[in-house]
Amino acid sequence: MRCPYCTEDNTQVVDTRENEEGDTVRRRRRCLACDKRFTTYERVELQLPLVVKKNGSRVDYDRDKLKSSMMLALRKRPVTTEGVASALDRIEDKLVQLAEREVASDRIGELVMRELKKLDKVAYIRFASVYRNFADIDEFSDAIREVKKPRVSRSRTT
Repeated sequence: MRCPYCTEDNTQVVDTRENEEGDTVRRRRRCLACDKRFTTYERVELQLPLVVKKNGSRVDYDRDKLKSSMMLALRKRPVTTEGVASALDRIEDKLVQLAEREVASDRIGELVMRELKKLDKVAYIRFASVYRNFADIDEFSDAIREVKKPRVSRSRTT
């Protein structure tokens, strides 16, 4: 592994840990030339399907593009990067489980909305408003009603 600081090829693994799910390995490394430390992550590279866009064109699945879309909806919201990474992992797991060579972008959008709904209701509404191309305030209201939890009425008996 090349050092990101001095580009030396000679680095040493100092510590190795698996994440809780066991699908990612985190390695702390030390450059033997400049003695700086850095972290690398190792995970299985899955064969993900091609994404069929609305215009019929096909593009490779791009985790970074999906993450950017989610981060835009999550801007200034109290969601951890680990939460976003886990959501992306779940989306990719579902795409792999489909065992299809191609998947419509609409299907991916629905998976993203499902994950955002779990992570943060405001981000879900933000994403849905763009993804579903809300035309008027009634569509916003419908989406808000969809995520709003019904209040439980408490009655006191004394």
